[in-house]
Amino acid sequence: MTLGELLGVLLRRWYVMLPLTLAGLLTGGYLYVAVPVSYESSSSVSLLDSTAAARPAPAYGNPIANAGGSLVVTADVLIRTLESSDAAHALHDLGVTDRYTVGFAPNASGPLLSLAVTGTERTRVLAETATLTSFAGEQLRALQAADRIAPQYYVSATPIVLPQEPVTKLKSRYQMVAAVVIAGTASGFFLSFFTEAAVLARRRRKGQDPAPGSRPARPRGAHRPRRPGLLRRPLDATTWLTGYLVLAFFLPSNLDLPALGGVGTPANVFALTGLLWYVASWLTGRVAPAPGTRGPRLVMCLLAAAVLMAYVADGARSASHEEVLAADRGLIGLLVWVSLVVLTTAGIHERERLDTLMRRLVVMGSVVAAIGYYDFFTATNIADSIHIPGLQSSVAGVRTLDRGSFVRPRSTTAQSLEFAGMLAILVPFAVQQAFDPVRRHAGVVRRWGPVVAMGGALPLTVSRTSIIGAFIVILVMVPRWKPQRRWGAIGVLIASVGALKVVIPGLIGTILTLFSTFLSNSDSSTQARTVKYSAIVPYLRQHPLFGQGFGTFTPDLYFFTDNQYMLTLAEMGVLGLVALLSLYLTGIHHGGAIRRLARSEADRELGQAFFASAMVALVISATFDALMFPMFAGMFFVTLGAGGSYLGFLRREAPAPRAPAATAPSPASAVPAAVRPGPPQLVES
Repeated sequence: MTLGELLGVLLRRWYVMLPLTLAGLLTGGYLYVAVPVSYESSSSVSLLDSTAAARPAPAYGNPIANAGGSLVVTADVLIRTLESSDAAHALHDLGVTDRYTVGFAPNASGPLLSLAVTGTERTRVLAETATLTSFAGEQLRALQAADRIAPQYYVSATPIVLPQEPVTKLKSRYQMVAAVVIAGTASGFFLSFFTEAAVLARRRRKGQDPAPGSRPARPRGAHRPRRPGLLRRPLDATTWLTGYLVLAFFLPSNLDLPALGGVGTPANVFALTGLLWYVASWLTGRVAPAPGTRGPRLVMCLLAAAVLMAYVADGARSASHEEVLAADRGLIGLLVWVSLVVLTTAGIHERERLDTLMRRLVVMGSVVAAIGYYDFFTATNIADSIHIPGLQSSVAGVRTLDRGSFVRPRSTTAQSLEFAGMLAILVPFAVQQAFDPVRRHAGVVRRWGPVVAMGGALPLTVSRTSIIGAFIVILVMVPRWKPQRRWGAIGVLIASVGALKVVIPGLIGTILTLFSTFLSNSDSSTQARTVKYSAIVPYLRQHPLFGQGFGTFTPDLYFFTDNQYMLTLAEMGVLGLVALLSLYLTGIHHGGAIRRLARSEADRELGQAFFASAMVALVISATFDALMFPMFAGMFFVTLGAGGSYLGFLRREAPAPRAPAATAPSPASAVPAAVRPGPPQLVES
């Protein structure tokens, strides 16, 4: 369906589109004027051990040097105490009547708490923040006194950042306005095409309209039509997905629309417009789901059920305003993922177009990897210099990270772990395309450049995630190759490790130290994660089946889990964990089924690439919050849908099963053909 046809339907059904759009705009304008401006003041408090408890080595009496370990659990207890109804009543009696939040400070691995108060009066908000800060220290002392702790061993709550001057908070108002306007416009769009579909169906029943998509034949001798313009140029799912990939790869993934939060990246918004295009084309009969591709869409239904049940669970509990908005953003994120899977599975009907999409995916991924080289060797980040009017950063405190003496690149992703994970799930397709016989005519640089770019950028992230991902790719793909290729690949890998050791001294040693400290449990990041696992258990016990709401366990309200499975359990419960595992296992099934049905070596290697990519996603999701990062999540769902689409093509191309041979002749077959009764004949007389 072309853009011109879309606009034509909207113009024909203006009596549906215009009133609903105007209603959304007028309601949004009223909310913008009627909703008062909010102000927020914040402070930070750190829990410090007593001097007596910090006297042994290595703190030597310095409480600040001993701020960690079990104090994180103490901080979690204090947060829960301040969030209780008893504490809310006590604060109300002290004059704190506006909404307040308490949680771990963003990007903090120690017992650092962030306190904030939001209200409509600037001076009152500042006074309430000061009251909340002092009340936190009083509550901590009361908890220790109730347990009869000796005063010399008291843990203290020391203000690190005093109550700050209140700042204007317009984001919640913008979000309400945007929600109303989007709801009105989307309702008008869908109802316009529902009306168009109903009118076309009635005309077809009366025989007044040709079949959908049919065009009158061009008379003989007529001039060929000129090249169609932009509005009349045919669009397909590959075109929409290519636009999504361009925006996802080349705009920093931490930039988004202020009214939509972290899910409002330009790429995600474009993916939603692709879903609108597909639904409009489907309603008017211009496109139908590709046969044999139902599997990924079914598993997305399971994920949608888990998200919706978690959304209901969030509404049933006493969730804060921020958690309600986060749950709303979670629904938008789900729609984005559904858009990607629907477009790749149901919208692509030609294998050549799917091959084109996968080649573009690998090429763009290699460009992002090349940007990572620039970040690593210049000790900077090129994405920090990209500022787009109307977009803001959704990730607090995005900065250049380092480990050892090396800067960890993130290219256009939000974080170096997302950069590593994204490259790890794309490397198998780069390798498959390099060996593809169809692309032998391409030069060596075009075939092997993406493999070198993405594979070489993995260790530059100096993370366990990248090394584990690379190891899984090697373990899954290399043993399936013929001996000549297998031993050649092993030789290249050994030579690559030696080249890294020479070109970048210390890199290999730093990576080995990461794993040795991890195995000996002496790594600070590993210890911090272990403490967080124990801290998240109470949340799992509160809502074991459906969780507390998809997208609500945010770092600014709680803490980083650094584990997608733990995060899913907290947000969507056991049902969400089953849905998440079903996603990964569906991707693995696609790879294995493609390999079994393949009739060529190229297709078998393609299936192995899908198998390796899904296995990487399955394993590294235990090392960071994988699906919370927009670029990684987008690439995963694109590859998940592409695997289902390839499997559909192979199923449709597979030969039909032969009928079983008869073991004994039937009575009819025993009669000679000449005397068998045939159909009645008309005889002229």
